[in-house]
Amino acid sequence: MSHTASSTSLERTYRYLRIGLAGTVVVIFVSVGLAAADVGWLSSVSEYYFTPARNAFVGALIAGALALVALSGRGIERALLDATALFAPLIALVPTTVIPGSVPGVEISGPCEPSCFPPAYIPDAANGVLTYLVVGALVVLVALLLAALRQVALAAIGFSLAVAIAVLIAVAATWVFARDAFLQYGHVVATVAFFGLFAAVAILSAFPTRGGQPAPVYRVVYTGIAAGLVLVLVAYVVLVPRTDDLGFPLVLVVEASALLLFFAFWVVQGVEKWSEADPALR
Repeated sequence: MSHTASSTSLERTYRYLRIGLAGTVVVIFVSVGLAAADVGWLSSVSEYYFTPARNAFVGALIAGALALVALSGRGIERALLDATALFAPLIALVPTTVIPGSVPGVEISGPCEPSCFPPAYIPDAANGVLTYLVVGALVVLVALLLAALRQVALAAIGFSLAVAIAVLIAVAATWVFARDAFLQYGHVVATVAFFGLFAAVAILSAFPTRGGQPAPVYRVVYTGIAAGLVLVLVAYVVLVPRTDDLGFPLVLVVEASALLLFFAFWVVQGVEKWSEADPALR
């Protein structure tokens, strides 16, 4: 029996998950491009949440979170990808702040320095955050139940569970006691956390803590992706507070660059692991 026939189910699962993760970036770019034809180029990818691209944008990030959990592998890699997956839904469900007049159809009244959360979207954010907390709590309970039934090893998922509980508590506490700050900074914090953790995933792919070592070409590419993500994050943190002073959508370019690096990682890893007998992360 050929190798392909004997391992079709496992290999196809991992192949499709990696292709799907790369595909989420394609979905976001296509939806943003179509929306840009109607509303023009906005100052950031995140602002297209307030355009007809919203459904595709949110759906792609939620689907990506599920795929990240499914691909999480073992050890440190599992913990990092599980943590990364925790922040993707927050990026989707908590929209960015906007500068008055910067997004067609989005109205903001009163003082705004330099950007504000659109009041009309607070109910949407509330629904999304509460759904995130309830579903997140249910996932934790199911994981604990499976551990109690000895269907999964608590030691293997313990760190991921601890991180999940900590993030859920932080989100709940901030939402209840510092809602204005949450709305103002939640999207940016979730974005930085997501890509920062993913940069660490890229480094671990270049220098794995267990299993075989990647070929030199893959090590170089993964290291380059990680370095690129770090540079992008620094630029993002520096540029976001100055969006109104730029006169050019540099934040849009920075966010698009981060997405392209995310896309590149999954394409490269898909090629590297296409025919491996155990295609999970190391």
